[in-house]
Amino acid sequence: MALVTTTPTINDGPLISEVDMGSDFNALTVRATVVQASTIFYDTPATLDKAERLLAEAASYGSQLVVFPEAFIGGYPRGSGFGVSIGNRTAKGREDFRKYRSAAIDVPGPEVDRLAVMAGKYKVHLVMGVIERDGYTLYCTVLFFDSQGHYLGKHRKIMPTALERIIWGFGGWINHSRI
Repeated sequence: MALVTTTPTINDGPLISEVDMGSDFNALTVRATVVQASTIFYDTPATLDKAERLLAEAASYGSQLVVFPEAFIGGYPRGSGFGVSIGNRTAKGREDFRKYRSAAIDVPGPEVDRLAVMAGKYKVHLVMGVIERDGYTLYCTVLFFDSQGHYLGKHRKIMPTALERIIWGFGGWINHSRI
């Protein structure tokens, strides 16, 4: 169900010694799909519907692992500074940020539950980029699910870059022992 690391030595082979994807335990390869698609900005329910369609398509090709982009749910605010300059924020920027924050998800929460159901329904390991809302802070987070529909944990982006820092908090590993 997970990647198992080994202690590396010279010419000792791969650092990953076993991958159990829930089907053929002797398989040497894992069929993976990397989704390259955009979010439906400010509309989390519609983005979840889109994610399910893409997940179903990937599963129909036999994918065992499906990886979505950073911030797929909630959206990557490319080009937006939300009206911020030093000591000032515009009214439009405040409203845009309010909508952005409302599109973020709580972890755990109903959207996480829905993603877990999707992973189990299509029997794929799922890696999903989300904007996580935790109190007054937003995080750029990756969620991990196994092919039986279990939520395994999350990773928050450790160091947001450049203007990302005005939007997202600093993160790190959370619940990593299950991944």
